Amino acid sequence: MNSLRRITAAAACLLLPTAGLVLTAGTAHAAGSTTCSQSYLPLPDPSCQPGAFNPDVTQATIGSTICVSGWTKTVRPPASYTNKLKAQQIAAYGYTDTDPASYEEDHFVPLELGGAPRDPKNLWPEPRSGNEQASDKDQVENKLKQAVCNGTVTLDAARSAIVTDWTTALADLGLE
Repeated sequence: MNSLRRITAAAACLLLPTAGLVLTAGTAHAAGSTTCSQSYLPLPDPSCQPGAFNPDVTQATIGSTICVSGWTKTVRPPASYTNKLKAQQIAAYGYTDTDPASYEEDHFVPLELGGAPRDPKNLWPEPRSGNEQASDKDQVENKLKQAVCNGTVTLDAARSAIVTDWTTALADLGLE
C-alpha cells in the first residue's frame, strides 16, 4: 500500500505543473498567484516581472534576429498562451477593471530588443489607459530597436534603459 501512495504522490507532482499548479510546502497553489503591486505603474511590479532576455539575441546576433524584418513574428507566443497568462496576472495585480481588452499582455523587455517571448517574468498586463499607455510604450520600443539596429546605441544600453523606466528611456539615451 505504501508503494501505491508513493506512486500516486509522484504522479501528482508530475501532473500539477501541467495543470498550472505548483507544489509548495505540501499544498498546491495556482502558478502566478503572487500578489503584484500597481504602485509601480506605468512599469510592472519588479518582484513579479523583472524582465527576461531571449538567450538567442545578443549584440553579435542582432543582424540575424531583431534587425531582420518580421523576426518578432517568429518568436511571438500564441494568443492562447498570453490570454491565459493575462487573466491570471490581472487577478494578481488586483485590477478593478478585469476586462482583458483593457490590457495589453506586454513584454517588459520587448521582443524588438530580444525579450524572452514566453517567460512570465517578462510578460505583464499593461493598462491601455492612463497617462502612459501601452501604445506609448510600443512607440518607444520601435525607436529603441531602430537605434540598436542602426548602431546608435548598444543592445545592452537599450535594454537597460527600457527596464529602468520606459517613459524616460529615449531621453536617457539621447534619442529624443
